[in-house]
Amino acid sequence: MTATGRPDSTGYADALPSAVAALSGALLLQALLTHLRPTGDEAGPAPGQRGVPGSAAGPGGEPTPATGPQEQPGPAAGSRDVPGAATGPLGQPGPASGARDACGSGAGFRAEPGLVNGPQDRLEPAAGSRDVPGLAAGPHARPGPAAGFGAEPGLVTGPQDRPEPVAGPRDVPGLAAGPHARPGPPAGSRDDAGPATGYQGKGEASGGFDRRGFVRTAVAAAAASTAAGVVGRSLNGSSGGDAVASRRRLTLPTPGSPARPVPARAGLRVPGISPFITPNADFYRVDTALVVPKVDATAWRLRIHGKGLRRPVVHSFGDLLRRELIERDITLTCVSNEVGGPYVGNARWIGVRLADLLAEAGVRPPSRGGPADQLVARSVDGMTLGTPVEDVMDGRDAMLAVGMNGEPLPFAHGFPVRMLVPGLYGYVSACKWIEDIELTTFDTYDPYWVQRGWARRAPVRTQSRIDTPKPFARPTSGAVMVAGVAWAQHRGIDKVEVRVDDGPWQEARLAAEDTRDTWRQWSFAWQATKGPHTLTVRATDRTGRVQTGRRTRTIPDGASGRHSVVITVE
Repeated sequence: MTATGRPDSTGYADALPSAVAALSGALLLQALLTHLRPTGDEAGPAPGQRGVPGSAAGPGGEPTPATGPQEQPGPAAGSRDVPGAATGPLGQPGPASGARDACGSGAGFRAEPGLVNGPQDRLEPAAGSRDVPGLAAGPHARPGPAAGFGAEPGLVTGPQDRPEPVAGPRDVPGLAAGPHARPGPPAGSRDDAGPATGYQGKGEASGGFDRRGFVRTAVAAAAASTAAGVVGRSLNGSSGGDAVASRRRLTLPTPGSPARPVPARAGLRVPGISPFITPNADFYRVDTALVVPKVDATAWRLRIHGKGLRRPVVHSFGDLLRRELIERDITLTCVSNEVGGPYVGNARWIGVRLADLLAEAGVRPPSRGGPADQLVARSVDGMTLGTPVEDVMDGRDAMLAVGMNGEPLPFAHGFPVRMLVPGLYGYVSACKWIEDIELTTFDTYDPYWVQRGWARRAPVRTQSRIDTPKPFARPTSGAVMVAGVAWAQHRGIDKVEVRVDDGPWQEARLAAEDTRDTWRQWSFAWQATKGPHTLTVRATDRTGRVQTGRRTRTIPDGASGRHSVVITVE
């Protein structure tokens, strides 16, 4: 179902690879288990020879007492002087039977119907000759001593008890199994009794398992899996060869509207704080594509169509590079970012103003009478994102980006072109590998995530995060620097406060602001005292809105709440 729910799914055929993989895994598991099964001469209880009886299995593999010639449960073979297992109604084992001068009376609770003793007799320990042990088992009996070989204690088993081996002559059974007992080793003399069941106990011989076959099958499966992975990666790499070459050959033009230099005090020198500019390799990713698309920039095209356009237009990658490019620092945030989470990053982007492309095609925002209020962006992998047209054309630096931190977009971040709109969560604004823009209305069309219960409109919430100290850190008492980042894209951050335990809110020191579309670093010098403490942070944006302490989930329009960490000062 996951495969068929992807944005690039074309039907149930997309689930076929997963189904084949599941079937292959099941067959492999069955093959491995086959090698783990014990062989016939090693597994199971000892053969039921007349002289050496083994335990008989009942329905569902449950062992039952040994049966007589008519296959009906009965007392174990032996003379009246040799006790065996006696069964009561429904095949429940009773106390050992035989002459009272040889066996004595049974031990345990009052006898159940079908027991040898009378209804009022209390069971006593089974007493056999010193050379022939007996085992008395009743359906409700508790373990008790039983006289056996060498006067060693025996075991009285109930339905849940596991039978233990009881020493006795080789021709005389010494084990009575309850209806739930597991088979154990057959009775024999103390000198020659050994394991004869399929259960491998501690210290028992481990024969009967095809170890070589198991290892051979496992190694073959691992080799086949590795080979399949190599072939898959090779096919993926070869199919993107033109895309890789087009990116390697690309040299980004100098932007006509460059970003202003980042203020010297925008980045704080505090160990553990997030860098002001997030490196490409560390920038968060949330993908729906199973394989990162590799698009050849020379073959890429962008189609713009829909309501309010004079006519549809198509742009090539070269067309975009020949336009005036803008360079801006913009912080992106994913709507699935939990409070204090990592799905936020700040980068320097180069691209084309999206509002200019739309205006040239005749698009007007709703505030100026335009018929379309939603811009639907489509990716090459089938993903659809819906963005308010008003937000794209209200003067903010919405763009079709072609560069990130001074280099062409990495494939994982949307090469050759992605969309960005400051102030909106990524799922409604940051379409990667974009190839189509349609002007429509919110009433007419629901994009991918809206169909799955997320909000149509999603401005970024005012948030802050503690980067240092980390949760459960153990700093030493004295001066401890608490620091992190805060963001409220397209509104800006005016204040950050920190609270220690349940104390008052204390204002932190803010780093210099780059733009209102980027996050802002902050720090707080704390004189830490020994013991456990909870540190909490909150931010206030430029509209005067204070970060709420009410916790909400990420769905439908982003998480809310205040980030806190618990530490112990030593």
